[in-house]
Amino acid sequence: MSKVNSFLIPNVSRLPTDTQKADPSNALKKNQASEFKGLMERELTQPQVTAKDLGQDLKVSTHATKRLQERNIELDGDEYVKLKEAIGKLRAKGGHDSLVITGKAAYVVDVDKNTVVTAVDRNNMSDNVFTKIDSTIFMM
Repeated sequence: MSKVNSFLIPNVSRLPTDTQKADPSNALKKNQASEFKGLMERELTQPQVTAKDLGQDLKVSTHATKRLQERNIELDGDEYVKLKEAIGKLRAKGGHDSLVITGKAAYVVDVDKNTVVTAVDRNNMSDNVFTKIDSTIFMM
């Protein structure tokens, strides 16, 4: 029987009990605001995607145009807005070559060039392997 390395596996057999008290030095002082609360309020009030992040108009490559036609994917206004918003979010997070999955289809986009590279309809998504992407976003 092999010996288990206790250094790699932490001992979780002793859990804190209800009678144990929290460290009082961590408690907020009177009239002291929570740092976490301030961070949360700032995050919730700031727009997640700015106009700068949206960039220029969305382009569709020749290859993507063929795929959209072959696979009967309609790139309507709602889908266009989802793709623009997704590209903005991906740009803000540092994405370059990304997979955008919507309720209708999956799109591989070049974030830096604001271009849809290819598209796969919803029914055929599971049959495909998406390579050379660095990020994925769901826009349902």
